[in-house]
Amino acid sequence: MPPMLPPSASRISAPASSVSAILSKGVARLETTLRLTTAILALAAGVYTYLGVRDLLNGSPTMVFFAAVIYAVAVSVGIYAFWVFLMQFMPHVVDRRGRSLMFGCMALGSLMIVAMSSWLNASALAGAAAIQQHLAITVQNYTRDLDTANSNAIAAQSLLPDIQLASARFSKLADAERAGSLTGTSGSGTVVQLLTQMSGQLEGVGNEVQASGKRVSSLFELGGKHLAKMRELISDRGPITTRSDAFATESLALMGVIANLQQTSVAPAVKRAATSLTSGFIAPVAAGRGDLADRQSSVVSKVESSIAAQASSLAEAAEKILALPKVEPGRFQAMSPAEAVLHYAGDFIPSWAGAISIDLMPAVLVLILCVVHAAIRREGAPTVAATDMTVGDMMAALQMARDVS
Repeated sequence: MPPMLPPSASRISAPASSVSAILSKGVARLETTLRLTTAILALAAGVYTYLGVRDLLNGSPTMVFFAAVIYAVAVSVGIYAFWVFLMQFMPHVVDRRGRSLMFGCMALGSLMIVAMSSWLNASALAGAAAIQQHLAITVQNYTRDLDTANSNAIAAQSLLPDIQLASARFSKLADAERAGSLTGTSGSGTVVQLLTQMSGQLEGVGNEVQASGKRVSSLFELGGKHLAKMRELISDRGPITTRSDAFATESLALMGVIANLQQTSVAPAVKRAATSLTSGFIAPVAAGRGDLADRQSSVVSKVESSIAAQASSLAEAAEKILALPKVEPGRFQAMSPAEAVLHYAGDFIPSWAGAISIDLMPAVLVLILCVVHAAIRREGAPTVAATDMTVGDMMAALQMARDVS
């Protein structure tokens, strides 16, 4: 007859054994599921890695295809083997040093997986969106540069009213002098000729400013058309690489428009004209006789002072316009999907989280296995100590020992 265990020992050991058995059976039943899940995750990582690495390779389509496939297969196999190894061995390493080394291996392997796969997964998931964001930001910058260049170019138009008023003023003075209002003698003598000449010069400057305004308006309209085309390329549904190339072409044309706008500014011409009014002024010799010559000389002197004041005012206004900072439009830098995802990583955190989760989700399964196997070992160990035995248990044990002997 087999020896009987003490009742209290059987009551304590039975639940522990049943829990351990349940956990062991659960691990055995899920073995296939674990491997299948790991294989599917590794396959998904390989597919997205293929989509991401394909845009980074150069060469013929055939070479790019095979190179991308080989890389993706290598990544899938490496990820699957890595996690299967950890699932197989890590739960059974129980000593502290060994467990620490296993965690170190898992951390190192995870970093390697992120380096060779996760960022390419993110490129496949959000690469096109990242490039679109890059194009949109570039359009915003070009819009700002075009507006600034246009504002600088049309700033010279603010000088036009002053130029026209000065020209009209000298013209009216010439008309008044023909009636003798300035020198007291009617006619078209020295003063009339001088005033008419100054009025004509200022009128010529005003006409140049007006013509410049039309050129600026035409260039600004052309720049707006380029920007509209660039916005259409951003919102289009075609391949992102083709759209990016067309966007680069439009950006070059727009940069040319911005450069032309800056060269179209008439402020330098106004400054030169204002300077020439005084530096090139030659007072005519009074043609009258007697006191008429004195009156003509006096009027000419006043006209010279008026011209100097007007020229100084125009030159100062033109100098302020020229002092405005010039626009330096940045050259458009085309990006691959992988570069765009890395550059704008902060704007695509959900995509990065999904890309990394595909690769590192088996780590959660490994940790679950570690916890379950630890519970199996703990529940399967003897749970009754000598200090927990009652006197009755001790007597029963001694009786069993006598019966056996």
